[in-house]
Amino acid sequence: MRINFVTIITVLAPLFALSACDNGAPAVQSGAETAQNEAERVVVAGPERVILAFGDSLFAGYNLGEDEGYPEQLEAALRARGINARVVDGGVSGDTTAAGAQRIAFLLDQQVEAPDLVLVELGGNDMLRALSPEQTRANLTTILEALASRDIPVLVMGMRAPPNLGADFQAEFDAIYPALAEKYDAELVPFFLEPVYDQQSLLLPDRIHPTAEGVSVLVEHTLGEVIEALPPAD
Repeated sequence: MRINFVTIITVLAPLFALSACDNGAPAVQSGAETAQNEAERVVVAGPERVILAFGDSLFAGYNLGEDEGYPEQLEAALRARGINARVVDGGVSGDTTAAGAQRIAFLLDQQVEAPDLVLVELGGNDMLRALSPEQTRANLTTILEALASRDIPVLVMGMRAPPNLGADFQAEFDAIYPALAEKYDAELVPFFLEPVYDQQSLLLPDRIHPTAEGVSVLVEHTLGEVIEALPPAD
């Protein structure tokens, strides 16, 4: 049985307990709508740049609208910068690094052309299942090896373990992402959820998954790294 980020709150609650949000604030334009409007005013040029967003429910857009997930908002933000981007949503809710390692080659084989960049975002469900950091490291290594064998650039979206899992676990888990990014010459976002994990107004009621506005904040937080990680166009 797969377990997604909804239930990870049982692990993270001691660290991320938050007060109730104020639902009385006036409605504002979502980040996705803003990016779309900006994109419509910008001339998009150059060859198409294909980015594969490979991850779990944080990429799959859990409980969000069709255009509100991270891949969709990222694509809109890149196009608003004039970059002819197409971001492929390769997120599967509940995926562990082991599940990702099993499907990465198949997913790459389904692409008409190799993507220009792959974003790798996995590991949260490993923490939920109390998998050893050693297993997580091994599975992420399999994924990065598959990408390296095809000469596909990678941006690793790092995760961090909460203190209540123990100091040793936390230290070993947190070290995985920078170490593998360095080993495989990949770009790194040290902690993907950094700007939202403790902001209840940017999270769904499960206090784990971001709202559409929270996703917009994540896109803003990582857009520079994504652009930098894209190789020069041919």
